[in-house]
Amino acid sequence: MELRPLAMCFALCVVSAISKPMEKKDRVHHDEVLSNRDHDDAENFDYDHEAFLGQEEAKTFDQLTPEESKERLGMLVERIDEDKDGYVSVDEMKRWIKHAQKRWIYDDVDRQWTGHDLNGDGLVSWEEYKNATYGYILDDPDPEDGFSYRQMMSRDERRFKMADLDADTKANKEEFTAFLHPEEYDHMKDIVVLETMEDIDKNGDGFIDLDEYIGDMYNQEGDPSEPEWVKTERDQFTEFRDKNNDGKMDKDETRDWILPSDYDHADAEAKHLVYESDTDKDGLLTKEEIVDKYDLFVGSQATDFGEALARHDEF
Repeated sequence: MELRPLAMCFALCVVSAISKPMEKKDRVHHDEVLSNRDHDDAENFDYDHEAFLGQEEAKTFDQLTPEESKERLGMLVERIDEDKDGYVSVDEMKRWIKHAQKRWIYDDVDRQWTGHDLNGDGLVSWEEYKNATYGYILDDPDPEDGFSYRQMMSRDERRFKMADLDADTKANKEEFTAFLHPEEYDHMKDIVVLETMEDIDKNGDGFIDLDEYIGDMYNQEGDPSEPEWVKTERDQFTEFRDKNNDGKMDKDETRDWILPSDYDHADAEAKHLVYESDTDKDGLLTKEEIVDKYDLFVGSQATDFGEALARHDEF
């Protein structure tokens, strides 16, 4: 990741934000739906296919014969069974669904990994990340760029240390993923809240007041009239965001705003798939139980569920 293109992108975003005062910035992290299909098993299993495989990956199985579909599904089961005990639990199914739904995250991590694991040891140290990302800035005592890269580096280092669970200053693939996408990990939620507050808290008092809240999502300069959604956001702040009515949001109130407790779609779908496939009702799925119910999990030429494929190499 090079910083000069990043700086240009940042500048363009600023210009864009200024030139489009009607456009609302959304800092809330929602748990997205697993599929836009209707979840009606009486009609078809399209929703379940996309939930289990992800929208793009689900497309491949429509091009397979039932035999090929079952074979590939069996291979997936071996990956889903993380502890290799021969059974797929609800938790393992849930983690698999979350992984399938967030495949773009892992693609992004893979892309960045090669540029930061400089010595090829299968780990990314903080020094490697710092040198690859900020190297030329560190060599320039007076960079021309209009904002502080050193401040950005300090913030990255703080986040890196939180993601580094074993505190060895080196990140494995999972820790590196938590560093790049902290909103996806429970143990990183505090840093997401802290960084959000630092972005919005312009007077540095450790809180977000109403003016800072509105100012973060709406640029009032040169536009005397407020869009209706801004007035709505003022009411939202007063009635719902500022829970203790002290005129500002603290850390807990900010967390409730940007990290709401949404409905857990992956958990509900995992329980549904296990319930529908668990023939002996022991709460666990064997490979045979899953493959026997293959039309629930994946499509094939015989089921008419799904569409065409883009990517299937991973299977």
